[in-house]
Amino acid sequence: MTKQTTVRLPEDLAEEAEAVTRVNGTSVNALIIESLAAEIARVRADNEFTTRLSKNLERDKELLDRLVR
Repeated sequence: MTKQTTVRLPEDLAEEAEAVTRVNGTSVNALIIESLAAEIARVRADNEFTTRLSKNLERDKELLDRLVR
């Protein structure tokens, strides 16, 4: 399953992305997917990120619990 979204890029970044994908024989869409996957893998391995994530999840759970009451 895929989800369609719109990404607005600065013109220079879009041109560079198009050049990279032409040379690599791929698409800008593939480059964006690969880049997002790499960033998500990076933050998953980042202890500071995972600590902040846990705190946010705890805070969100507390808020949701209050709304249920």
